Amino acid sequence: MLIASLIDLPFSIYRTFVLEQKFGFNRMTIKTFVGDLFKEILLTLILMLPLIYAILFLMNIKAIEDFWWLYVWLIISGFSLVMMWVYPSYIAPIFNKFNPLDNESLKSRITDLLSRTGFGSDGIYVMDGSKRSSHGNAYFTGIGKNKRIVFFDTLLKGMEDKEIEAILAHELGHFHHKHTQKRMISSFMFSFASLALLGFLINQAWFYNGLGVSEPSAHAALVLFALALPVFSFFITPLSNLASRKHEFQADAFAASHTDANDLISSLIKLYKENSSSLSPDKYYSAFHDSHPSAVLRIERLQ
Repeated sequence: MLIASLIDLPFSIYRTFVLEQKFGFNRMTIKTFVGDLFKEILLTLILMLPLIYAILFLMNIKAIEDFWWLYVWLIISGFSLVMMWVYPSYIAPIFNKFNPLDNESLKSRITDLLSRTGFGSDGIYVMDGSKRSSHGNAYFTGIGKNKRIVFFDTLLKGMEDKEIEAILAHELGHFHHKHTQKRMISSFMFSFASLALLGFLINQAWFYNGLGVSEPSAHAALVLFALALPVFSFFITPLSNLASRKHEFQADAFAASHTDANDLISSLIKLYKENSSSLSPDKYYSAFHDSHPSAVLRIERLQ
């Protein structure tokens, strides 16, 4: 993962300080960029090294050599669930400041929306997204009782209260339809199948020979599989995005049933305009790559 981060570093610098800067989105300084990079590396070392050690340890236990991948899957799945619970309160604040929403009229609207839709949260927060980018966003995150509503400060500056309420209703729609749980189950199923495949390949000489490795080992198998996996996941991408676009339509419908659909339409137009997103992308490219429907399709459905 550290190697992948280093490979991506020049591309990340180009995206941030050339592309984002060119279109007026970047607010990040070199100091903030380097600070974020250091924090990411440190978190990777603290969180991922023990996980990788546990995986390699299980792969080398003779007593479970035929089913090590099942134990690894259980550990990875458990780790993912813990991270979903930990991230909002303990990891996200390492990178951004989160202050309670102090707009009383907007807070009243949100409280009323939560009451109407039967949702609860442990707080409504504003994140200093403008420290890094002018892009706006909002999200409802966490699991169990550790859920919170987060608005980017950039979003609050560019939207009316009723539009922000509509955007939040859309995010609540994802939770109402259990999209997060469905994506999580899909992820667990994919990791189960991937690890089962690795459990088979680890004992196959042709797997190592075909990728230019002469000495089979658990370490080599793990690295080779990580390198080869994108070839298989590439073909799953359009199916995953198809499901994601369906979820977006469902969340839009939920928002329209609990707020004014026109407010969601106007907020979508502002978001697409402010983010310089194409309102009508190529349909074939979009079908393969886009996790969200085009603005035109979403607005047509809402109308």
